[in-house]
Order: sequence, then structure tokens, then C-alpha cells
Amino acid sequence: MTKRILFVALVLVAALAAAPRRWVPALLEPARAVLVGDAAYRSPPATLPIDLGTSEPPCANEHPEWRDAQVIEGVTIERSTVCEPDNPYLVAAVVKGTNNVSMETLMKSGLAPDAVVKTNDRDGDGDADDIHIKLEVVELNGHSPDTPELIPRFPIAPGIAPGFWVFAPKSFGMATRSLEDLRANPLFRVPSPSIRVEQGDHVSVTLENTHYLPHTIHFHGVDHPYHFFLDTPDVKDARVGNDGVPETDEHTVMPGDSHTYEFTPRHAGTKFYHCHVQPQAHLLMGLQGMFVVEENRPDTWLETLNVGAGQVRHPSVAVREQYASEYDLHYMDLDKSLHELVQKVNDPRLIARAINRTYNITKRVATYFLLNGRSFPYTFRESLVVVKPDEKVKLRVLNGGMSLISLHPHGQAVTETDLDGIAVPPAARVTRDVVAIAAAQRVDLLLDTTNDGLHSYGDGVWLLHDHNEHAFTTDGVSPGGSISAIAYESYLDATGWPITHGIDWKPFFSPEYYRRKIPVWVTYDDLGMLGEAGPASPAPRQVAARALLAGLVAGALGSGFGRRRPRRLL
Repeated sequence: MTKRILFVALVLVAALAAAPRRWVPALLEPARAVLVGDAAYRSPPATLPIDLGTSEPPCANEHPEWRDAQVIEGVTIERSTVCEPDNPYLVAAVVKGTNNVSMETLMKSGLAPDAVVKTNDRDGDGDADDIHIKLEVVELNGHSPDTPELIPRFPIAPGIAPGFWVFAPKSFGMATRSLEDLRANPLFRVPSPSIRVEQGDHVSVTLENTHYLPHTIHFHGVDHPYHFFLDTPDVKDARVGNDGVPETDEHTVMPGDSHTYEFTPRHAGTKFYHCHVQPQAHLLMGLQGMFVVEENRPDTWLETLNVGAGQVRHPSVAVREQYASEYDLHYMDLDKSLHELVQKVNDPRLIARAINRTYNITKRVATYFLLNGRSFPYTFRESLVVVKPDEKVKLRVLNGGMSLISLHPHGQAVTETDLDGIAVPPAARVTRDVVAIAAAQRVDLLLDTTNDGLHSYGDGVWLLHDHNEHAFTTDGVSPGGSISAIAYESYLDATGWPITHGIDWKPFFSPEYYRRKIPVWVTYDDLGMLGEAGPASPAPRQVAARALLAGLVAGALGSGFGRRRPRRLL
């Protein structure tokens, strides 16, 4: 009997030693659970191994030849040093006009023959004065009944592809790059292209509505008549709406229809164009772009469409008089719940109901922040502001979102030269390192890279970002959002990627990072002190005790089953 009691006691002691601490009564083992977020850990937790998943290369370097300064069709195209430069054949086609270039250039540009038609030197100063632009309406990252993929695909960051509607240049070919490559045609992207015309040009913009919902274009800040009259003597009053507002001056452009807006702008400056049908949704879905009226100069052939914004590789004569280079910076913020609505169904009636009646903009929360259609780290591929020492650079900045922008360049101070397309008198210009830009506002900035301790602190890769800190995130994950940089050429490698001296960027190019699967400190933390915490590994004494318990139980069971009962003698 005594041996049995000792054996049972030994088994209980071993079981108590081997049991997980959460099974131990509170009187015997004080609680040591630590609640962090939605997870409870008993100290000390283990550090789990980190899987970065599939990480993209920072720079694919697809067209290194596009970076070179070159002359195409007689058009001088400035050098571009960024990772993903603009297509120089596209630049040449929109400068000369798609009606004035060779078929080879037109084919390489991707534009339709009537996308940008330039004719008639009305004032005899050496450049075309009749400019006719044709725009389509395209959906990006939309739902398809034929494939689970979102098509045509335009990600704003690794693994993140909200739905968009954009104005796009009239093009030929497919909406995707090929039958196998579902990425969007390079002409179909966010933001809608920056448009450039000259003071005194006769401008016609035709909206060919290739979308499933009605749209218009409102030329915000651009000098245009409320309506114009058609030259039709048989019609008593043939007024044509020209302000793009369906509540006042025109019918909306229905799917499959087209409408042409005409005007002759008299005032130079940075303007805005956008859809004015249900603007609480259509404008914020991406139907917006920068509209620039350049000062009139002789022999000014403009880069009429700057697809994707960013560097202007063929600046106007007036800009070249004062600046070494020019950049369009188009900022946006998105509420992902709006942009996901077009990714669920294909029926226009259901989409119209979801966007115009179910979606409530008064409950809007901005979750994605874009610069020229991308978020970090993709902003570093194509939206760096590349400079050299001792030069002046023109930045045209548009806030196309709803959140206030507090634009802050590190290492520099910028001067406000124009507000909403109106020049600031020289005596009233302000030099500062934070520039506030409200919704729909435009600010022209002078970036002077003179290393004088005020305008510039010297060479480097200086961050350029919105100092409202939510814009430093992508759906709450940092670093993300609209951050970019002012990069001095001496700090760029051969692919146009900035030479940085901080952490490894590899996690930022993994979709898993923005799904919150990768610790933010993983590339800082060589010792794993700030890695992924998980359940604690059992202590050595627990491992030994559990092994002893298993052996005792096995022995007890073995001895019980192995004992033979004595045979009865008859």
C-alpha cells in the first residue's frame, strides 16, 4: 500500500512540474500574463522567425534607355534619373501633337492618332495655337466576372490596389499590357494626366465617356465661358454647356456619348480639372488632374499631357527662363471603403446605388495617401524630386484630396511664388519649411538648392512629406503614404535609386508588411530583441519533468498490462 501511495505522489509531482503554468492554480503560481494588444503572453515570450514573403526588387530597371536626354521628332527631352522614367516617345508625341509625328513614334507612345491634335499657328509665333485633346474614362483595379484578379491592375503600394476611375488619354490597344500581363496599360493610371496649354490657345477638350456611369469635366480656375454658341443659323439658341456642372449648365455625358469643351484661357497659372457629377465620389475616385496654363512665348511647344505627373521632361520656354527643371506633385487621400465598392460587382445599377446612396462621405476616413498616384515605397521609383546644387526648381503642388496637407521638405526651405494660379507679389512671398495646402488648392514653389543654411543644407536624400502624420502611413502602417524625397543626383545609383545609409528596405516591398505580418523593427534589430513575440518555449526543468512523467505513465501502464494473473489449479 505504501509503495502505491509513493508511486501516485511521484506521478502527481511530475505532472505538476510538467503542466503549463496557465493550468496551475493561482495560489500555487502567481499570474504572470501580460496583455499586449489583443494577445496575452506569459513572460518571457519567444521570438518567432520572420518570413518576409515575396519581396519585390526596389527598381525593376525595365527601360534604362528612357533616362537619357534625347531628341525625338525634333523635341528635346530632358534627362530623367529616376528608377521609372517617362516614355520619351510619349513626351515627343504630346509635344508635337499626335497628328504631327511619325507612325513609329505614335506606336511607341501608345496614343491614338487623334489623342492630341495640334494645328494652326494663329499668331505667327512659331507654335500651334489650336489644341484638341481627347480623354477617355477608365476604371482601374475593377471587378471582373472572368477572373478573380482585379483588372487592369494598378497597385499603389505592394499588395494594395484600390479601385479608381481616371481620365486617360485616348489610346489604342488593350486596357492591360497583354493577355497574360494584367497590369494596366501605362497610359491608364492615377492621377489623371496633367494638361498644359498656352495663354491664347484655342483649346478643345473632348470627353469620350467610355465608362458605365455619367461624367463631366469642370475646369477649376481655368478661364472659360459658362457656355458657348454653336454656329447653327437654323437653330435659334444653340447654347452648349461649358462649365461641367450638371445642376446648372449642361447635361452629363452619358456612357457611350461625348462632349467637347472649348475655351481660350487668358490667365497663366496652375489650375485643376475634375468631374463634377456626384463630386463627393467621382472626384475622389480619381477623376481629377492638374491643368497648367503657361505664359505665352514664341515657339512654345508644350508637353500637353504629363501622364502620371512628376518631372516635366520638356518644360515651357517661360519656365526655362527661370528654372533648371519642373515637377508636378499631385497629392490625394483615399477612403478605402469607397474604392472597394467597384471591386464587388459589375452591374452599374448596383455600383451607382452603393456609391451615391449607400456610401456616406460624412463618415469618411482617409486610409491611403498618394503622391502622383503612388504610396511609399513606390513613390521613390518615380516621384523623387531630383536636383543638383545651386539651381532653381519649380514645383507645382495640387491637393486633390480632402485632408489638409502640411508639406515639409527636409534640408530645404521653399518659397511660395503662386497661390491657386495667381502670382504672389515678390514683396509678399514667404520662404518656409512647412506649406499648408487645403483641398483643391494649388501652390507653386521655388526650390532653391543654394547651400546657404536657409534654402538648402547641402547634398543628400532629404525626405519630402506631409507633416500631418497620418499621411506617413498606408492604412495605418508606417512608413507608407505620400512620402518622397528631394534627392541630389550625387546620391542616386545607376538605376536612379537613392543611396541611403539607414535600414534595409526589403520588408517595405513585401505585401506582408502592409498586411501587418512583419514587425516594423525587423531590419533594425539584429539581435531579435524587437521581433515577433510568441508563446514561450518550455523551460528545461519542464522538459525534463514531462519526459519523466511520460516515462512513469508508460511504466505504470506497462507494468499493469504486463502482470499475469495466477492460474487457478483445478
